[in-house]
Amino acid sequence: MSEHKDFFNKHFRLILFVAVFVAFAVLIFRNINTFGNVLLVLLGFGAVILVHEFGHFIVAKLTDIKVEAFSVGFPPMLAGIRRTEDGYRIRILPALLSKEDDESNNGLLCCTVGKKGRESETEYRLGLIPVGGFVKMLGQDDTGPAASADDPRSFANKPASTRAAVLSAGVVCNVISAVLIFMIVFLVGIQLPPAVVGGIIPGSPAARAGIRAGDEVIEIAGESEDLDFSNIAIAAALSAKNEKVPLRVRHEDGSEEDFTLVAEELPDESMRGFGIIRPSSLSIGRLSEEDANDLFSKTGLLAGDRIKSVDGIEVQNSWEMDEAIKNVLAPVVTLEAERDGDTGEAELIKSQVRLSLMHTASYDESALELSHIYSIVPRLQIIVISNELASKFDATEESLRAGDIIFAIGDVENPTYSEMRDITEKYEDKELAVKVLRTDSSGAEETLAVTVKPERSAGSDRVMIGIVVALDAEHPVVARTINAEGGPRKLDIPSGARITAVDGAPVSNFYEIIREIRRYAGERITIDWRFDEEKAGSVALSVGTDGESITVKSYFSEIIILPLGDLQRSYKADGPVDAVVMGYKRTVMFIAQTYITLKRLIGGLVSPKHLMGPVGIISFSYRIVAEQPFVYHVYFLGLISATIAVFNFLPLPPLDGGLVVLLLVEKAKGSALSERVQGIIAYAGWALILTLILYVTFNDILRTFFGYRL
Repeated sequence: MSEHKDFFNKHFRLILFVAVFVAFAVLIFRNINTFGNVLLVLLGFGAVILVHEFGHFIVAKLTDIKVEAFSVGFPPMLAGIRRTEDGYRIRILPALLSKEDDESNNGLLCCTVGKKGRESETEYRLGLIPVGGFVKMLGQDDTGPAASADDPRSFANKPASTRAAVLSAGVVCNVISAVLIFMIVFLVGIQLPPAVVGGIIPGSPAARAGIRAGDEVIEIAGESEDLDFSNIAIAAALSAKNEKVPLRVRHEDGSEEDFTLVAEELPDESMRGFGIIRPSSLSIGRLSEEDANDLFSKTGLLAGDRIKSVDGIEVQNSWEMDEAIKNVLAPVVTLEAERDGDTGEAELIKSQVRLSLMHTASYDESALELSHIYSIVPRLQIIVISNELASKFDATEESLRAGDIIFAIGDVENPTYSEMRDITEKYEDKELAVKVLRTDSSGAEETLAVTVKPERSAGSDRVMIGIVVALDAEHPVVARTINAEGGPRKLDIPSGARITAVDGAPVSNFYEIIREIRRYAGERITIDWRFDEEKAGSVALSVGTDGESITVKSYFSEIIILPLGDLQRSYKADGPVDAVVMGYKRTVMFIAQTYITLKRLIGGLVSPKHLMGPVGIISFSYRIVAEQPFVYHVYFLGLISATIAVFNFLPLPPLDGGLVVLLLVEKAKGSALSERVQGIIAYAGWALILTLILYVTFNDILRTFFGYRL
């Protein structure tokens, strides 16, 4: 029994390794495609880090610093090889297959092969974890001060200029590799969203300036060559507070115009922006199996289908489609799409897609109050209930549901959007009574009372109930009539009144009201309303000819959002020289972006919640590998290489830039700081860096695995 126990204790690490290896092999075999993608992600991410370490390695060799080990991958070590006088010494799993009295730590699986020759001081290793590598130099320690040694080839005994060169080499190699990566990408060619305005958020800086959907940005912040949509987003995000950013656009008619925009904070965006929306194509993008099935069950459309017309009106691009849909003002819209058939010939598919009557979109919530139909504001209807809100209701109690019409909130009946927002803010973390009108399966309507508790959402200043609302188009009930600046005269119709007829024609919903009003452009008509059995009346309305007095719009229902793919354009160099120029410019752009982002972070203009750590990078990289052509993964690695170069050269020990700063202090002082002071600085730096890594990793996990929007 004792012998078996001794054997188990002696070979515990090997047994554990074999067990883990077998379990891992079974897992790989069952998920071979996923494993291939994961391996590609890890190898790519590791290669970027390895390039950094190779920079340290090659300059250390050139400056005669003793390099004890160069490892591809992190421990535990799978294998190592070093040239000795007797030949090449090969070690396999020395940490797991150890033997007694082995001072050299060669392990059980160690052999020497090849001819005798000159001994090498460097062991080249292969680590088990393929996410980078490291260089082990004599007298250099990343976790503390430089170790003292008598060997003149020790890192610590080299001149400050030599040590600075070794430390800087990693960053230089990352920059060079980024240029080379982008150069290869642009030689091959890559599809990217062009610098075209796909849409404008009403009330945003771009909207106020007069920029329109379909405009192409041909120059921004002094850049005009090879612009894609990221140049617009980056110019906005990296501009200083209140900085005017110049840009030049080419309109669809070919004319050009100059603008200056000042970026602003926009809802649900991590960076400040101009309010310019990324352009979409007219093709349904890639979807998960679940999303594809859901889309098909509701619309009959499939991934790859190309939208050709909206209610019989042919559309050439997504902004024409958006404009056509906004003006439908009907409960459903007919989309005609082109689909590639099994025979290779395209077939036309007709799809009926449900619409909602919505406020005019604006990031300024006060502007939502101005959505009206000739001064008439309909009631609010719930179209989405958040998962968080749904989970708070007990199964036995009444809860809010999609389709409910908000009859009253607090003590306000028929609230408008701004009234609902004001009351919600006042009742933060307090119970708030909400009365809703609900239609059951038989068509009968009943009024129900529900209690909710508005709360401030994570990462936001907004107090929310957890609902998305549209306008109640099915019931011709007036919530309010308003005075809109530059709009029509406010109609004298009381809140809660039901519109019964437009110029004598009976109406039963707002779609019919809009249809009837549109019939009398340029004429004077009457609108009849009734409040109750005793109170009724009519008002006169002069119908305009421009259609601007109806500011509500149709949008796809929040439950059915048409997942269009990005509009893309090919970016390819004309030759090797052009590829070098494009690669250099792209590297400089991402380096500048990273530096300015860090500057904004320190200045409080960017929240650390929006930073991405290792988990986020690997998760994002996996999605690229799994869903996009390989060239996009290579492009992303170029971005990561440029970012790592910046991060590693920050003036914070123990990062390379911080260690270079200590060398400059040493040069100015005439002697190095004491080991105690260096240790305190290094450990303080590590504490700060590890805290930041833990923070961003925690946020990455919330975003990646729990779907939180921070």
